[in-house]
This record gives sequence, structure tokens and C-alpha cells, in this order.
Amino acid sequence: MNEKKIAAEYAVDYIEDGMIVGLGTGSTVSFMLNKLSQRIKGGLNITAISSSAATTKLASSLGIKISMLSDVDEIDLTIDGADEVDENLNGIKGGGGALLYEKIIASNSKKNIWIVDSTKLVKTLGKCPLPVEIVQFGSTHLCVKLESKGYKPTFRLTGTTRFITDNNNYIVDLKMEKIEKPVDLDTKLKSYAGIVETGLFCNVVDTVITGVGNKVEVTNKKRENKPY
Repeated sequence: MNEKKIAAEYAVDYIEDGMIVGLGTGSTVSFMLNKLSQRIKGGLNITAISSSAATTKLASSLGIKISMLSDVDEIDLTIDGADEVDENLNGIKGGGGALLYEKIIASNSKKNIWIVDSTKLVKTLGKCPLPVEIVQFGSTHLCVKLESKGYKPTFRLTGTTRFITDNNNYIVDLKMEKIEKPVDLDTKLKSYAGIVETGLFCNVVDTVITGVGNKVEVTNKKRENKPY
């Protein structure tokens, strides 16, 4: 059975009546939306906040009404996918090109759940290209700077044209191979003028639900007990 589908459908059980729910973007989230649609048709009442035009389109077609983030104070639970997840539950996201809105949604959520298949679990981040959202103005000069630092940037394409995000920005994918210190790299990249956001999601997720074969594995973020 499809590991993405197993994880996605399992995650829907975390959604309770009356919740404000953030909806991620991507192929795994599509499975989640289909299952969520069934629950809504069965009487579940939620307020849904979308992270992309693509998710809004699919959710609306399934009968899931989308509200604006500005209409709510806080999101109870956001369910999203991830391109890679390391042992510390830091992740790379943005394969669907929605990393900026996804990060904004996640940062305004009480709880974040990622749904992935077993191939997304890695010891160290970086095998998957790291998406970075950049403004169009000065993008060529920015990429020259990133290239000089060894980040190997390439503009993401749709066919032969550059991919445009919902915010009218470009996505540049960095071939890092190995990211030993994701928090430090996230900070460093965002110091470059023109970089809007990175696909490094550090200290964001609370629970990772992984489809493994025909079963589900649930991993919860370990919280440190800090002395007062």
C-alpha cells in the first residue's frame, strides 16, 4: 500500500471538531485532503487555512471551505508533508514551491504534524536539494554570490520557464549534499539580500507520522525540561 496514503489518512484522526486546521501543500497532503473531505461530509466541522493556491483549489473541489489566516488568531493544528526529515526532526520542505506560506502557517500553529513516507527519513539533511525563495529583482546577481559559496544554485523551472511562486518570486534549489548545522545555515542564507525564506524547517514540527510498508510510525519531538 502507498506509504504516503497511510500516513496521510492516519493524520486526519488528529483533527477534532471545531479545530482551526492548517493545510500544507504537496502530493502527500492531497491524500490527507481526500480523507478530510470524507470526514467533513460525515459531519466534522473545521475552519481550514491553506498554504498555497494549489491546496486551495484542491480543497475547494473536495468541499473543504478555505478561510483566510487573517480571519483567525491562531491555528490549532497544521498537517503538511516534508521532503526530508532528520534524526532531530528538522526538515527540508518546499518541493511544491510553497515554503514561504507553509512556514508562516506553521509558525502560527499550536501543533505541527508532518506526514511522510519512509524514504524521507534521513540521518543528515542535504541529499534533497534545498529550496530557497528569492525575489526576482537581482536574482542573477544573488545566484552568482551563492555559487561562489559552493551552494550550487539552480533556478527551478516549469518546462523551459522559471517557476513562479504564489508570491511572484523565484525558487532556487541548492545542491548541498550534506547540511550538518541546519539552524546556522538557515540564518546565514537569510542574511543575503533577496532571499525571502529557506526550505529549512528547524524546531518546527511536533509529530512526524511515517508510512512504513503497510504500517504507521509516530515520532514525537522530545521537549527539554528547562529549569526555572
